[in-house]
Amino acid sequence: MSSEQEIKLTSFSSKGGCGCKIGPGDLRQVLRNLPPTEANPNLLVGLDTSDDAGVYKLSDDLAIVQTVDFFTPIVDDPYSFGQIAAANAISDVYAMGGKPLTALNIVAFPIATLDKSILSEILRGAADKAKEAGVTLVGGHSIDDKEPKFGMAVTGTVHPDKIRTNAGAQVGDRLILTKPIGVGIMTTSIKKGLLSPDEIARVTGVMAALNKTAAEIMEKYDVHACTDVTGFGLLGHALEMASASQAVISLSYEAVPVLPRTRELAELGSVPGGTKNNYAYIQENVTFPETMDQIDQWILCDAVTSGGLLISVSNEDAESLLAELRASHVEASLIGEVTEISRGHINVIYST
Repeated sequence: MSSEQEIKLTSFSSKGGCGCKIGPGDLRQVLRNLPPTEANPNLLVGLDTSDDAGVYKLSDDLAIVQTVDFFTPIVDDPYSFGQIAAANAISDVYAMGGKPLTALNIVAFPIATLDKSILSEILRGAADKAKEAGVTLVGGHSIDDKEPKFGMAVTGTVHPDKIRTNAGAQVGDRLILTKPIGVGIMTTSIKKGLLSPDEIARVTGVMAALNKTAAEIMEKYDVHACTDVTGFGLLGHALEMASASQAVISLSYEAVPVLPRTRELAELGSVPGGTKNNYAYIQENVTFPETMDQIDQWILCDAVTSGGLLISVSNEDAESLLAELRASHVEASLIGEVTEISRGHINVIYST
């Protein structure tokens, strides 16, 4: 493929930058109009708590975890795009405490417009990431479309008694985040030509990293709730956890890991629409300090692709879990705690 085609892969994305999901507010309005799903005792996790994946019980000691995710290009390198999309889709299974087993590719590609080698590289990147995760590719589906899109439908397994949902956070729990945020602002900046090659490599590496190590380590600890941070941003997914757990969560802004230059780039206008939609959705249920400006509030709502796990763990286990994650080269940070039982709410602490 030519270097020109590599550079302009993201220009085929009408959304640009973040490959954002439909905003949480719009999505909730759509889902509200659907009839309730028929009760099934084997459906252990469904739509009720806005969890990362569905879980269906097959037997007393086996359940399947199912998820799907795809989006438009957010980086210009096709191989990296495939890796990121695969890591992002597989992450939902890790967040539920499951082991991913199989995947189906989902492809939309302008076959007459872009060189076929670009699609080959996307698929190669995804296959390599799936292999790293121990996931077997079993097929897929493709369509000819003017806008390239790629993702996966992933199936995994979990013991019915060991499911991690976003609904179990308990008062006294500490919150650990396993990847830095700022991804949406950074990837929007790629499209605008504002990042250096080293900065592009850094954010690409964050997105392409599997949550496999973090998920395997947390199995040994008293984890009460877990979710992965993706399109609805850190505050969006934390609020889902708080609401599902009927709890109040306190987050320290200074403790949240943020990619370098994120604020500078946001000030230059690289705040994606998905980030602003996230902010509009959560602001009634989040208390920000009066001294915290709009840019920092947006950063906490930034639309993430293939973000880290947000783990609610007992206070007694938090420091040990954090130390083991860091020893295994996971970029983990303690960012907050669960403070009380109430309707879902987030309090942001900001001392600057």
